[in-house]
Amino acid sequence: MGKTRSELREKAMIILYQIDIMKEQKIEYNIEELIKDNLEIDNEFVRDLVYGVITHEEEIDELANKYMRNWTIDRIDKTGAQILRIGIFELLYEKDTPNIVAINEAIELSKKYSDDKVRKMINAVLDKINNNN
Repeated sequence: MGKTRSELREKAMIILYQIDIMKEQKIEYNIEELIKDNLEIDNEFVRDLVYGVITHEEEIDELANKYMRNWTIDRIDKTGAQILRIGIFELLYEKDTPNIVAINEAIELSKKYSDDKVRKMINAVLDKINNNN
């Protein structure tokens, strides 16, 4: 049986987290290998999220920082940052996902992987982007 979109978002977040760690430690990585290592079968949705976030990371981070008060995305824990990036990517570029679903999915992931403070920040930033873009 296939994975739900929620489970696939979680896989994309894990892949993006791994890439973030490897970049920070200057370890060479292959995105395709990381995707294969994390998925039993290839999935276009995960691929779109991973490549989309990587491609648009600079503008996603700028937008996140614009809506954070006295904080920046690079100060959030790595997992929370990737959840926020996926949420912003879905709001801006993933037209198959309704905005309310993108926000809710990011909140659900952050409940599992982030503390309450980060979850609230993710919620606030995504709400502001949704209402102002």
